[in-house]
Amino acid sequence: MEKGGRTRFFCPQVDEVYGGLNADFGYSVVIVEELEKIGTGLNGFGLHNDIAIPYIEAYCTKEQKERWLPKATTGEVISAIGMTEPGAGSDLAGIETTAIRDGDEYIINGQKTFITNGYYADLVVVVCKTDSKIKSAHKRISLLVVEAGTPEFEKGKKLNKVGQHSNDTGFKIHNLNWQK
Repeated sequence: MEKGGRTRFFCPQVDEVYGGLNADFGYSVVIVEELEKIGTGLNGFGLHNDIAIPYIEAYCTKEQKERWLPKATTGEVISAIGMTEPGAGSDLAGIETTAIRDGDEYIINGQKTFITNGYYADLVVVVCKTDSKIKSAHKRISLLVVEAGTPEFEKGKKLNKVGQHSNDTGFKIHNLNWQK
């Protein structure tokens, strides 16, 4: 991870204020293509750079960005997105993980699985349902960022896979409190 951070492979699109290069998406595409030309199997770079971190850039508060983005650009913080669930697969309308607001916190209840970077992740963008009053299952969906080390944040075992051994896969969430 340190070598990836030193070579500026992490989050090139992030604003320079937070340690990024303010590069366009093409820069990230070249990084992933070059890594795959030599068969690294490190598709976690793309997930971190191009899927999870852009949510943090777009929707987090200034304070959260200042806390997480500089470390995401150096590889000190690795991100994942908790979307897939047992029984629901990647159909977000079928997820069962819920987040109920309790004062300034959310209580998340559910579990996720098959999450790239999930075993080593420091930040997880968790897909959950937050408003049961809305009829459309897709419009009830929210994203919450959860930090590793949060009380009751529980990671499952690293999954043993047939291929892609250089990328970790795993993850579990159960009864998680998230501080607003």
